[in-house]
Amino acid sequence: MKNAAPKAIAVGHVIDDVLRRDRGRLLAGLINRLGDFQLAEDALQEAAISALKHWSRNGVPDNPTAWLMRVGLNKGIDRIRAQHREGRKTAALAVTLPDSVTDDLPEQIPDDRLRLIFTCCHPALDQKSRIALTLRTVCNLTTREIAAAFLDNDQTMGQRLSRAKAKIRAKGIGYSVPDPEIWPERLDTVLTTLYLIFTTGYVNEDTGPRDLCHEGIYLARVLRDLRPEEPEIEGSLALMLLTDARRPARIDADGAMVPVEDQDRTLWQQGQIREAQRLLQAAVDQRKPGPFQLKAAIADCHMMAPAPDWRQMSLLYQSLWACEPTPVVALNWAVVMAEAGHAQLALDKLDSLRPDLDDFQPWHAAHAHILQKTGRTAAAVAAYRQAIEAAPNLASRKFLQQRLRRLAH
Repeated sequence: MKNAAPKAIAVGHVIDDVLRRDRGRLLAGLINRLGDFQLAEDALQEAAISALKHWSRNGVPDNPTAWLMRVGLNKGIDRIRAQHREGRKTAALAVTLPDSVTDDLPEQIPDDRLRLIFTCCHPALDQKSRIALTLRTVCNLTTREIAAAFLDNDQTMGQRLSRAKAKIRAKGIGYSVPDPEIWPERLDTVLTTLYLIFTTGYVNEDTGPRDLCHEGIYLARVLRDLRPEEPEIEGSLALMLLTDARRPARIDADGAMVPVEDQDRTLWQQGQIREAQRLLQAAVDQRKPGPFQLKAAIADCHMMAPAPDWRQMSLLYQSLWACEPTPVVALNWAVVMAEAGHAQLALDKLDSLRPDLDDFQPWHAAHAHILQKTGRTAAAVAAYRQAIEAAPNLASRKFLQQRLRRLAH
């Protein structure tokens, strides 16, 4: 009895690690088999509680993920039986699994996350709900983390997620990768969601068990395997690979972010860059331009040696604007214009974007930098302070503080 508490604590850490790493796969598998988001989440929670008891007594199984899947399925089936004891759904599910966990667990469980993403990205849901639901179920972001990403409060986001799950259940939305003729209406949202998964990890500097950068790349590769030679999928994967290739060089020894043009290129992952460039070329050769191909081409130009090709990047942003006329695209285009020697024109563009982006931290960082370029030192100092206060992470804050110190001296 004396060793029970430390053992339970150790097992609790194991369960936490498994869920951080594999919660998305587990939920996707459970939703696929049980057909209900909330039921799958409840079943997985019950399985985790059972694991704490069983693993503390009998030891951690060789395959803890498969154990949780099997027990979660049993828990879900038990709930369905309790609600519909004579229903057909119960009978159909009952033949797929035994009544209790066995020792004959599969070494691998199927990865159903892409099906789950397509379900979350159904056009019956608004885009914000699609992305939020994907981040919650596939990527294991907490409701609080998702709310922060959308500048919502926790309660509002929790209600949005509940409504989205209820709508999927009420409309009987199929849990599957759609037929090819349905792809066009969902592909852009799916790619946008995968890229948001990637960028969430990139901004938050995830490198632990829940590495969202690697998650986004992995899922993009799965998508490409399903639809080879789809130019926008190739462009999306190329964009992630180019960005990810720079990760070893993006933070300096003091923990500050380093702009692409100032990074140590010897730290870049060259194999990944070559793969991305091959993908991008294959996409461009199909002559079906799209926003992800353009963004990948911009990233490639940004990484050119010996210096970024700002002029070509500006032309690419002009094309991207035709596809995505959004304030964020306009902001990035203005930054490139300033680097290409048109700082005053860029500053005028930023001023016109202020009503849309005044709460967007990158606008303030760009504003400070371009004010500095045009010699407006006092205004640049104030803008840097505002950008520092709203910085999304420590690395960005330190980078802006370095620039402010140099400006002040």
